[in-house]
Amino acid sequence: MTLTRPSLGVADGSEPRPRTGVSRAVAVLVLVALGALIPLVGPSAALHGTGEAAAPGTAGIGLLRTVLFAALCVPVGELFVNRLARSVPGVPPAMPRSWALYAAAAGFVAALGLASVVSTGNLVPNSPADLDIGGLYASRDGKLALLEVNAFAMAGLCALSRRPATQLWPLAAVVIAEALRAHPTTEHSPLLGSGLTLVHLTCATLWAGGLLHALRTLRGWGVREAGTALLGLYARVAAVLLAAITATGVGSSLRRMPSETILEQLTGTAYGRALLAKMLLMAAVAALALWARIRLRRAADPLTACSPARAEVVVLGVVVAVSGLLTALPVPIRW
Repeated sequence: MTLTRPSLGVADGSEPRPRTGVSRAVAVLVLVALGALIPLVGPSAALHGTGEAAAPGTAGIGLLRTVLFAALCVPVGELFVNRLARSVPGVPPAMPRSWALYAAAAGFVAALGLASVVSTGNLVPNSPADLDIGGLYASRDGKLALLEVNAFAMAGLCALSRRPATQLWPLAAVVIAEALRAHPTTEHSPLLGSGLTLVHLTCATLWAGGLLHALRTLRGWGVREAGTALLGLYARVAAVLLAAITATGVGSSLRRMPSETILEQLTGTAYGRALLAKMLLMAAVAALALWARIRLRRAADPLTACSPARAEVVVLGVVVAVSGLLTALPVPIRW
């Protein structure tokens, strides 16, 4: 397996090799469309038979939150992998084109949509007249929503500047805002919950975004030794990230679903069903990550690890969509 792009030529002496750019773009669009269906269709499937009522605009909010999470992953992953690449000897000067500006634009639109919902009292606005932008300053959720809008706008400006690494600070503000938003002051020990969410979201963003950018980087490099070294560095950090994601995920789940009721709520509540789906997907991601690590260490060509890693990126994209769905579903009652 090579990571260099195939040049136009002949495959068997007479037939030209087909271009793969169009088919790859079509595959990405199909995957994005399928991922968008999860937060759109997921609420009705998760709520079916539970007796729980969906909040207004659950599907739309889940989709917007999915876009917001994805917009976080892309630039954070780029910064993370670019930093790892600087410690690899013999790194080629060519790096893939940054997607940070596109991610910031998508995140800005998603955050603006979520802020509009908050401004109407968590109701879907029917017209611009329903929006109460000034009212956002009067509530905790409104201030956090405005912070996310401004942070993505600032991240886009930083991506255009001569120091794109400075976008780390507004992106960190988005992560903190999300951690605080997920745990209102009315719940039990909200600071503990926010701390768990902060670590969980940070590690998940580094993992998903980092793997995506690592594969994009390897695809453009022709130096196999440097590619193997970069993938090895990422794999070592990813093992720590997985452990942190698992620990904080279990801790957060036990806070919302006590151990004596968790089995019943995993199948009897919409939140529990979505969480169960996320757990199964994460098990698949862990298996793919282990497969890639084994190939990286034992295969004759270590870069064959890219095959399971690509599948891992796809599953991680589904995990992001399910995570967006989770934020829109009603939180289970502590029995």
